[in-house]
Amino acid sequence: MPIGECRFGFLLFWKGWLVSEPHVIQILISIAGAAALLIWAVRLVRTGVERGFSVQMRIWLRHSARNRWLAAGTGMGAAVLLQSSTAVAVLVSNFVAKGGVATATGLAILLGADVGSAVVTQLLMVRQPILIPLLILIGVIVFLRGEGSSTRQVGRIIIGLALIFVSLDMIRSATGPMISDPATQTVMAYLGRDLLTAFVIGAVFAWGVHSSVAAVLLFVTLAGQAILPVPAAAAMILGANLGGAFIAFVLTYTAPIASRRMVMANLLLRGGGAVLAIALIAAMPGILGYLGATPARQSINLHLAFNLTLAVLALPFVRPVTAGLARLMVDTPASDMPLDAVSALDPALLDKPQRGLDCAARELLGMGQKIEHMLQAIDPLYDRWNGAAAEAVRSQDAAIKKTHLDIKLYLARMGQKGLDEDLIRRSMDLASISTSLESASDTIARSMLELAHRLDVQNLQFSPQGREDIRKFTDRVHSNVQLALNVMLNQNPAEARELVLAKEKVRKVEQKLQRSHIERLREGLSRSIETSNIFQETLRSLKQINTAFSMVGYPILLKSGELLKSRLV
Repeated sequence: MPIGECRFGFLLFWKGWLVSEPHVIQILISIAGAAALLIWAVRLVRTGVERGFSVQMRIWLRHSARNRWLAAGTGMGAAVLLQSSTAVAVLVSNFVAKGGVATATGLAILLGADVGSAVVTQLLMVRQPILIPLLILIGVIVFLRGEGSSTRQVGRIIIGLALIFVSLDMIRSATGPMISDPATQTVMAYLGRDLLTAFVIGAVFAWGVHSSVAAVLLFVTLAGQAILPVPAAAAMILGANLGGAFIAFVLTYTAPIASRRMVMANLLLRGGGAVLAIALIAAMPGILGYLGATPARQSINLHLAFNLTLAVLALPFVRPVTAGLARLMVDTPASDMPLDAVSALDPALLDKPQRGLDCAARELLGMGQKIEHMLQAIDPLYDRWNGAAAEAVRSQDAAIKKTHLDIKLYLARMGQKGLDEDLIRRSMDLASISTSLESASDTIARSMLELAHRLDVQNLQFSPQGREDIRKFTDRVHSNVQLALNVMLNQNPAEARELVLAKEKVRKVEQKLQRSHIERLREGLSRSIETSNIFQETLRSLKQINTAFSMVGYPILLKSGELLKSRLV
C-alpha cells in the first residue's frame, strides 16, 4: 500500500472514531487499563514465584547441567512457573558467569524457557467463567491465612493468575465496539498486508512492556475478537519473540562475556527464526490455516509451534553455536591500569549528618557486594584449590576490614558534631551492620578458606550427597545475601521481614543437613567420616554469614513496629 494511502487510512480511523463515537476516549482508556492490568498481573505471578521459591529454582536449574535435553525441560518448567523466559535468562546468566553452568547448557535452558513461555500463553487462554472467582477466593484465603512467607507467595501467585484472566476479559469487552468500526477495519487490514510493520510493532511492544507473555496474550485476544487479521497477529507474535529475546540481551549487557554469549546466541536464533517464519507466512499465508480452526487458536498455536520447532532444531547445535560466538565475542582483557576504588565517605559532609549517613550507607552497600563476590569465589575452592583465587579472597577481606574501620571512624567523627536522636539511632544501626558484615567477611576468609584448603592438603573429598548439601545450602545463603543487599538499598519493610524470616529457615535447614550427615556416619560412609568436621564447620560458617546479613532487616522492622524488643515470654 502506498504511504499516502496508509496515512489516509489512519486519518480515516481517527476522524471516523471522533465523529461517530462520542465515547472513544472512554474506550481507549478501558483498553489501556486492561492492558496495564494484564502486564501487572503477569509481573505479580513472576514476583510471587521469585520471592517464594527462588532458592529451589536456582538448585533446580543448576542440576539440569548434565544433559542438554534435560536442561531444556528444566528451562521450560522454570518459565512456566515464572511466566517469563526473560527471568529464566537472568537467573541462568548468573550460573554461567560463575562457571557453574556451561554456556552451551545455558543456551539449551533458554531454548526450553522460550517453549515454556509459549506453553504459559496456551494455559492462560483457557476461558472458564467459574475460574476467576474461584482463583480469587482461594488466592485471598491463602494469602491472608498463610503464616509463612512461601504460603503467602502462593496466594499472591493465584491472585495474579486470576487477574490475568480478568484483564483478558476486560480487553475482550473493551474492544467490542471496535469490531464493526470501518476505520478500525481499514487500519487493521493494512497491518494484515504490511507484515513487516506488524512485526516491528510486536517487537517494540514486547520490549516496551518487558513481557513477551503479556504481549502475545494481547495480540491473540485482539485476533480472537476479529479486530486483528490472523496474518497481522502472527507477525506481531513473531515480533514479540524477537522483542522478548532482546529484553534479556539488554538486562545482561554488562554481565561477564560467557553470559552475554549465551543470551546473544538465543537472540540470534529466536530473532533469525522469527524473520524466516514471517517470510514463510508472507509467501504462504494459507499455512496458518493448518494451526487451528479459529483466528485465536491459529495465532496462539503459531507461538507454540515456532518456539517448539526452534528448540528441537537448535538443541543439537548449541555447542557449535556457542563455540562460534566465542570466536566472534572475544573477552577484552582488563586494563593494566585499573581505576582505584573511591570511598563514598566524604569528609566534607561531616557537618551535614543526613547526607553523611547516606554516604556511610552507600559504603556499606559496596562492602556487602564485595562479600557476595567472596562467597561466590569460595564455593569452587571446595572442589579444586586455587592459590590465586584464595589470595584474592584474603585481599578482599583485608579491604573490607579497612572499610569497616573507616566507617566506624567516619561515624564517630560525625557524632562529635552533635546529632539528634533519630540520626544517632541510624548511625548506631549502620555501625552495627558494618560490624556484622565484617564478621561475615572474616568467616569466609578465615574459616571457609581454611576448610577448603584442608580438603586439598589432606586429599579429601565430600561424599556426593554431602557435596550436594553444601551446594544447596550455599545457594540458599547466597539468595538471602542478595535479598539483604536489596533491603539495604530500598529499605522495604516487607522484604526486611522476609529476610529475617529466612534466618529461621536457614537454621532449620542447617539442622536438617546436620542430621542427614549423622545418618551417613552411621552408615559408615568413608568419605563422610573423613570429612565430617569440615562438613559440619562449613555449614556453621554459612549459617553465620546468613545471620550477619539478616541483621540488615532488624532496624527497618524495629522502626516499622514489626519487631518485638524481647523474645522472652
